[in-house]
Amino acid sequence: MFDRLEEILDRYQGLSDKISDPDTINNQEEWRRFMKEHSNLTPIVEKYTEYKQAKEAIEEAKLMLEDNLDDDFRQLVKEELTDNRNKVEIIQGELKILLLPKDPNDAKNVIMEIRGGAGGDEAALFAGVLFRMYSRYAERRRWKVDIMSCNECDVGGFKEVIFMIQGEGAYSTLKYESGVHRVQRIPVTESGGRIHTSTVTVAVLPEADEDVDVELNMNDIRIDVFRSSGNGGQSVNTTDSAVRITHMPTGIVISCQDGKSQLKNKEKGLKVLRARLYEMEQEKQAAEISADRKSQVGTGDRSERIRTYNFPQGRVTDHRIGLTLHRLDAIMEGDLEEIIDTLNTVDQAEKLKNVSQ
Repeated sequence: MFDRLEEILDRYQGLSDKISDPDTINNQEEWRRFMKEHSNLTPIVEKYTEYKQAKEAIEEAKLMLEDNLDDDFRQLVKEELTDNRNKVEIIQGELKILLLPKDPNDAKNVIMEIRGGAGGDEAALFAGVLFRMYSRYAERRRWKVDIMSCNECDVGGFKEVIFMIQGEGAYSTLKYESGVHRVQRIPVTESGGRIHTSTVTVAVLPEADEDVDVELNMNDIRIDVFRSSGNGGQSVNTTDSAVRITHMPTGIVISCQDGKSQLKNKEKGLKVLRARLYEMEQEKQAAEISADRKSQVGTGDRSERIRTYNFPQGRVTDHRIGLTLHRLDAIMEGDLEEIIDTLNTVDQAEKLKNVSQ
């Protein structure tokens, strides 16, 4: 680990020289690339510097204890020695986490797809509730939410809603939300007061950058335009602004009608298509990785039941990590920090375990 840390420190120092070199500054593309790498290495270098300072303090304390010191001062030095030894142990753990392989998608924006599953209208209503929950969470983080496509239900909610959340680290934060979300509650349409169970599927995709190697041949794409319609088929506008994109090799179909501009809807649809194709390529690569190298938390399979929202009991349970919280109302308002932080902590622990095996 420490050999690697020294290599990182050398690289960091070299990058510091490069980003201040006038020749590099004049080449803005190269300068931005070096700045990004420099920024990514900064937390590791700062933590490693802190580690080395603590180690030096330990050695200094040991030397001081070899001298003739009065009792009070000797006791003070011993306390400092103990504190720094504890500090070194803590920093070593933090360095191991910082050195874990990074998901290249972590800093990207995220495209989320929410679809009503089993439960008919009640599933669609809960899809709307989940969309609101993620939107409120994004607001708390000062992230931007942009609806890319939606298919509203007559009774409210969505049969399907696709939206992008733009913000630093949006994908790294929300990638654990992919999977089947189950709701247990009494539907507003239920006169007998019986509890119903419905499901909603959430898919979480990193936005595919334009420079990402995604094979997107426009000859493989059919684009149809049609007139946008709203809830219950009511006409939203009188122009053919809605766009349906069909990727013929994979059969993927994307419909975008939220915007009033045909061009904007086409751009949004192509973004979703690129993200879907990128995800398919990632899944293909992940399948080649041996099972024992995968985190048990991971990013969640969209067919896996990951969480239950029990309204009568006011609780939320994440089945992957056995976490149950009895504050459903706050979570529905976007207070997801405890769930997401716990998932992240467990995922890191699994990755550390795999690295040490």
